[in-house]
Amino acid sequence: MSAAFAQTDAEQPVEEQAAEKEEESPKGFSARKSKTGYADELPPFGGRNSPAGEIVESDTELDPAFRFPKIDAAMQPWTDWKRKTGDEQAIAISAHYSTMFQSLSDALPGTDDKASAGVLRGTIRWTPIGKDTKNAGSLNIMMDHRHGFRDTAPSGLAGSAGYIGVTSLFYGDSNIDVINLNWQQGFNDGDSGLIVGRYDPNDYMNALGYVNPWTIFTNLAINLDVSVAVPDSSWGIGAGHWINDQWYVLGGINDANGFGQDYLEFFDGGAEFFKFAHLGWSPSKSDRYFKNIHVLAWHVDEREDAGIPSSNGFSLAANWTFDDRWMPFARIGFSSGAAPIYKDSWTLGLIRKFMFRSDLVGVAINHGSSPDNSFSDQTTMEAFWRFQFSQNFAITPHVQLLDDPALNPEEDQVWILGLRMRFSF
Repeated sequence: MSAAFAQTDAEQPVEEQAAEKEEESPKGFSARKSKTGYADELPPFGGRNSPAGEIVESDTELDPAFRFPKIDAAMQPWTDWKRKTGDEQAIAISAHYSTMFQSLSDALPGTDDKASAGVLRGTIRWTPIGKDTKNAGSLNIMMDHRHGFRDTAPSGLAGSAGYIGVTSLFYGDSNIDVINLNWQQGFNDGDSGLIVGRYDPNDYMNALGYVNPWTIFTNLAINLDVSVAVPDSSWGIGAGHWINDQWYVLGGINDANGFGQDYLEFFDGGAEFFKFAHLGWSPSKSDRYFKNIHVLAWHVDEREDAGIPSSNGFSLAANWTFDDRWMPFARIGFSSGAAPIYKDSWTLGLIRKFMFRSDLVGVAINHGSSPDNSFSDQTTMEAFWRFQFSQNFAITPHVQLLDDPALNPEEDQVWILGLRMRFSF
């Protein structure tokens, strides 16, 4: 054997090792290397938290800080089975288990200053019609098991801070929640799509590429525009269409009273609806996650039993990726009526991906005014660092600053320290 072929990594020049790593490693936001084939294409309309988005996210090969060959080898039979099931049965599967711990610097008297919970999420996408085509028809099922580890779960910690909002999305104590139970159908070679059944409108309307409460920011006001009367998983129908290679439209109508913990109640409050229309622009279909500008208009009916009046509003949002590693984003929304958390909301932020690792770091700020003029404006700031410890395991410490929490006149500022851990499989 020649000396060139016998050369070990230790003997190989550092420059050559770096060049090989650069060649083999996943790169920026747009880079995708699929483990089983699920991640070959991004969904044409849904966001990262939609069923298709979740499956792509879990199936994308990452470049972690450390390599654990034995762990990767132990996961390989599961990965091989998923690939075989996808090829032979047209069934795509993803799952992850996540935990969240948060601690307040100050809490209202008689309330907890710490909270923790865990969530097991499973997603199944069965495509009996048009598999491997852009006109595919699929049944989508997504379920959570949400369980608290303390008396207070992170989704309820805002009350302890006197803060109007949610400091950590999803991490509650509601046991089994059916998030998605729907049929999705593509038309016109993938240029058009339809969804019918139970789904979360936030996974489609007003979605930006940075939004994923499992892996990026966790505060509700940073992830979503809370000047919208933010709906939850509910029965409805939605549609999307690419007008050309750059412009697309979305629209939908959902049960205004639906929510993730309603045990599949079907229009329990009667014919009261949330409606939305969304117009978006991107340089190309493949850039929709990474470079997107859109406008949203919405309306929600009066909910008589809940005593919530009708409301409406509009919002503008954009994110843009530079050098495939920097993604600034912005949102602005205005509304009328008492249904939303804020009557107006402003958000600015930035995330950065590291090129030789799948670590993410981000910072964002939101400012909002309550529909009730007796409450002060609130400002929320959040910063995080997602440390991709291994291929399937990430640790994300974060810090939040709640400035002028509206229901806590004794404290001008409340700090939150948090830690999220996520294992995907």
